[in-house]
Amino acid sequence: MQVTYIDHSGFMVESGSCYYIFDYYKGELPKLDKDKEVIVFCSHFHQDHFNPQIFQILKDMGLNYQAVLAKDINKRKYPTGVKITTAYHDESYTLDNGTQVSTLLSTDSGVAFIVKTKDSTIYHAGDLNDWYWEGEPDADNRQMTSRYRAEIDKLKGIHFDAAFVPLDPRQEDHYADGMIYFLENVECEAVFPMHYWDDPKVIDRFIAEYPKYKSRIRNTELAKGEKCGHTE
Repeated sequence: MQVTYIDHSGFMVESGSCYYIFDYYKGELPKLDKDKEVIVFCSHFHQDHFNPQIFQILKDMGLNYQAVLAKDINKRKYPTGVKITTAYHDESYTLDNGTQVSTLLSTDSGVAFIVKTKDSTIYHAGDLNDWYWEGEPDADNRQMTSRYRAEIDKLKGIHFDAAFVPLDPRQEDHYADGMIYFLENVECEAVFPMHYWDDPKVIDRFIAEYPKYKSRIRNTELAKGEKCGHTE
């Protein structure tokens, strides 16, 4: 499979027969093969994760697509006639092309996705993260950490070929809390930081501060068709 970074938390994963587009917010898609199906994933309704323009973009490109949308996305936000799978947390779905989708409960809004294709397993966190904020009550931050870790612990024992995980510089000294727990507890070959608000230097900062994870962390900004896992 190949991974292409679009913008913010938006990625496209290409397999031999399908494109999987996650949390499109803005940015240009590369030229796509019209013989392949597209599956659009949207983890929640926040405008930096869901932009209904993606459906018009795909229509204009003449592509066949369906979507897996978190339950908090208003039906009025997407075109009628589109095949939609509404995703609730802690549920599993099998799409008509055989793709298996499972979900976790986000610590913010919506869900995180575990997507199993014919040859690869992908994790997209959406806004599932350890949102520890300086200035918030200690009890709230501890509860956030506990909730996050409980969800990530559900991934233990699963091997992922690629994962898309928040690394948010706005969290200051706690910017890496969620990422570190993921790396320590989840088996994944390639981890792409996301949700860094046009501040990609945070990736270099993370590698400098935690060099033992360097081999697994990818420079998201350079992911323009990066190969991961096996190829169909």
